[in-house]
Amino acid sequence: MLTIDKSTTEPLVEDRSWSVLQCTAFRFVCAYLILYNLPFPLGALPFTEYPGEKYLDVWKTIIPWIGKHILHLSKDIAVLQTGSGDTTFNYVQVLCFLALSALVTLIWSIADRKRTNYIELHQWLRLYIRFVLANAMFTYGACKVFNTQFPAPFFWRLLETYGESSPMGLLWTFMGSSKGYTMFGGLAEVFAGLLLIVPRLTVLGALVCFAVLTNIFMLNMCYDVPVKLYSFHLLLMAVFLLMPDFKKLIDFFLLNRKVALSSDAQLFQRPWLNRGLLVVQLCIGGYFLGAPLYAGYESAKTMYNSSLKSPFYGIWLVDEFEVDGKVLPPLVTDETCWRRVAFDIYDMFTVQHADGSRQTYHLKLDAKKETIALPTEIPNWKAEFRYKKLDGQRLVLDGVFCKQRIHAILHRGNNQDFRLTSRGFHWINEHPFNR
Repeated sequence: MLTIDKSTTEPLVEDRSWSVLQCTAFRFVCAYLILYNLPFPLGALPFTEYPGEKYLDVWKTIIPWIGKHILHLSKDIAVLQTGSGDTTFNYVQVLCFLALSALVTLIWSIADRKRTNYIELHQWLRLYIRFVLANAMFTYGACKVFNTQFPAPFFWRLLETYGESSPMGLLWTFMGSSKGYTMFGGLAEVFAGLLLIVPRLTVLGALVCFAVLTNIFMLNMCYDVPVKLYSFHLLLMAVFLLMPDFKKLIDFFLLNRKVALSSDAQLFQRPWLNRGLLVVQLCIGGYFLGAPLYAGYESAKTMYNSSLKSPFYGIWLVDEFEVDGKVLPPLVTDETCWRRVAFDIYDMFTVQHADGSRQTYHLKLDAKKETIALPTEIPNWKAEFRYKKLDGQRLVLDGVFCKQRIHAILHRGNNQDFRLTSRGFHWINEHPFNR
């Protein structure tokens, strides 16, 4: 039977001392985890964005300098806002965190060499990591619950072959094709975060996080998703929370022995202070949960709001295509002639050529002037059309596309002409439908 030892909820009294190795290892782990997660909770709590941004700006100045003058990298380190955690900037920053943590450990070990344990500081660090991890689980979980991280495959994605997609693109298509599975994954993350908020459920929450994050980390590794570094650190944080009960977990899961897991110790001697801290934890945890759920809900309303989609939303088949007054036949080797045009969400405009290649552009539509522009940053490149609706199912485009005069007649296709989106779910399958 797996039980919790209630005696550990009393004010913490520890008889045994830590070894020199344990004290040194804790100093390093403590320094590294704090450095890696700062400026949290700044930026995560209301009205704390400004100091959090200023802290990050310091690193944006330091890291490129280190890359150039200390590491002597061949290229300057760019500060990119890509949503990725695997840029050169991130790896150099982690290297700096490791070096700083080693320096802090050395100074700390000399200055505090008579200390026999860090039991109380360990409990405060666990409290900090619990909320770092819970906030991350809530943030990513909410994106999946509302299907904003993995939306249904875009039309431009449906127009390409499997071989043309990247491993990451294939993973995004796999997840986005099943709203139910994506929501299940998000709910698992949210559930893990909820468990971490409650001190007595820390071990269970860390176990669920470990299981969920192991799967996420392996997906990132195996499908080349550029969040490997961050997901690996989240996984390590779950392991950190489990370490005090590591031997007991081995006894229970592998050796089938009866164990009593220790819950997080009380941080204050006075009971009312501990009760107050618990209330604060629950309030902050509630905010960390509510904020991303609300943001995900608002984002989903915008993403899936049909009134905000282009009036031409869908896939259009090209019936006739002229370039500079010459009609081009739809040869499968022609990289100029258009085969399909897709008006997607997020104002995306995709052209699929007769040879199967495709290009996606940002779309700017003016309904009053009946014009379409495809603005890009490419010098001397222009794409502007006037459009004319012949009826609800046909469209004429006239204008300039990459220095060529274009005239195209299109008709609206069936957006469900794709097996991936039209197959649906079946309880009964007489034969596997594996295509």
